[in-house]
Amino acid sequence: MCPFIETIRIEDGVACNLAYHNQRMNQTRADHFVQSTPLDVRDYITLPQHKNQDRIKCRVVYSNSIEEVTYIPYTLRHVNTLQIVYSDTIDYHYKSTDREALNQLFTQKKSQDEILIVKNGLLTDTSIANIALFDGYKWYTPSTPLLKGTQRAFLLDKAMMHEEEIDIEQLFSYKQIALFNAMIPFGEIIIQIDKEHMHF
Repeated sequence: MCPFIETIRIEDGVACNLAYHNQRMNQTRADHFVQSTPLDVRDYITLPQHKNQDRIKCRVVYSNSIEEVTYIPYTLRHVNTLQIVYSDTIDYHYKSTDREALNQLFTQKKSQDEILIVKNGLLTDTSIANIALFDGYKWYTPSTPLLKGTQRAFLLDKAMMHEEEIDIEQLFSYKQIALFNAMIPFGEIIIQIDKEHMHF
């Protein structure tokens, strides 16, 4: 069994969405280990002494216990075009260090910046992020993500978007697609949904 990970954004001296990371970490541990006393990730994170630093990626590697905590500066990756790829067998229900299946799909991106994964005809995620689609009025996130991200859970709890089963055939009925994850706040990557930016 590969170790699991939580990727936590530290910005302006604040570790973001820790309650959601704690919940997912302890649920993952409970699902895989018979004896798993809940842990608090706060006990393992060292926050920077000075605010207004660059965005920091805190990577917590764990199994039934915390194995490693590392910190690196985070640079937002440019994503402006998506290659639609298909896999009915991809499974990334738990956020783990084993990304081989995702990496294999990513090799199909051709000249595009990122992939958009379709499973059983339904939109899921990109290789790095959850997604939401804008119809001109509201944002909708697929009810069939590969991974239920912490930022996604936060946005749903705040009613900033709604879950919807979205068939690939419905893609062009939406106007924009947003990519977001623990490191990429909602709104930082938004792509127009048209044939210039979406590739089959």
